[in-house]
Amino acid sequence: MNFASDNIVGGSAPVLQAILDANAGTMAAYGNDEISKRVRARFNAIFEHEVSVFFVTTGTAANALALSSAVPPYGLCVCHREAHIIDDECGAPEFFMHGAKLAGLAGVGAKLKADDVAAYLESLPKAVKQMPPKALSISQVSECGLVYGLDELADLGAVCRAHGLSFHMDGARFVNALVSLGCTPAEMTWKQGVDILSFGATKNGGLMAEAIVVFRKDLAEALDYRSKRAGQIISKGRLIAAQFEGYFAKDHWLDNARHANRIAALLSQGLLRIPGVRLAWPTEANEVFPIIPKSLDQVLKAAGLLYHNWTELSLPETERVADHEVLIRLVTSWATREEDVRKLLEVASSEAAQQAAE
Repeated sequence: MNFASDNIVGGSAPVLQAILDANAGTMAAYGNDEISKRVRARFNAIFEHEVSVFFVTTGTAANALALSSAVPPYGLCVCHREAHIIDDECGAPEFFMHGAKLAGLAGVGAKLKADDVAAYLESLPKAVKQMPPKALSISQVSECGLVYGLDELADLGAVCRAHGLSFHMDGARFVNALVSLGCTPAEMTWKQGVDILSFGATKNGGLMAEAIVVFRKDLAEALDYRSKRAGQIISKGRLIAAQFEGYFAKDHWLDNARHANRIAALLSQGLLRIPGVRLAWPTEANEVFPIIPKSLDQVLKAAGLLYHNWTELSLPETERVADHEVLIRLVTSWATREEDVRKLLEVASSEAAQQAAE
């Protein structure tokens, strides 16, 4: 039973079939094939906007290259202090921004509030010795499993416009947030002021399928060249694009995310019925963050469950993890079975019953 992440499973059947279909015959190289053209047109339709789309193989490449288009080497990108771009990408954004800096701000649940971002921007000296802020980057879903609502996105977009910042969204779990909100892709992005999006499919059924979706043409101007220099112009580009064709067909991407979110909700509800277990943050997408007794943590691991312990840095002020407790992260995917959730809950319930009897 593996709840370590949603990138531990392979590709879904429609995605794999699309790759097989695209594999036959010969097609133009480097993304000039008909499949890539069709998929770019599909992105336009999905987002109800003319967009520039750049296919890449990893989320790190998507984030680093997206930010490199928005932030000059002397600039500053504001993000949460636990954002993936600052904690988990080995300096790739700074490297591709050629020395630009990431500034991490605090926020409960790894989310940023518009007022806090505005206050930080207004506190910065305007002298040349201070790197000027050029972009804001948020994670949707956040690193603590929370989803920015449309009003929150609109408020952040307004701050970006008022201060001349580009607005980047790290959408590694974009569709999980989308189905959680029940809105359209347009409503969750450019209609709220988002300028550039790292659109992830790898965690939701793709093999290695990521895209940079650009809503502002000026930010797209150099991305072909930046992508080439980063080794992300793939010679057999049709096999990357084909994954998106299978992904989008018959709303497969939405169905996958709905399943992952539903399974996470079942897991969350089941855990809350176990004595001594509570949630650090609400379950809003496909990640669950329970605070559990250390004894239960040991029992779960002994039973073969795989998951990660998590940081307490973004807990609400009213919450703390006691010495006898541990905060963990459980992630569900498009392939997680209800049976796996039942097994986890059975182990946890048995341990709770045993503790109560002692």
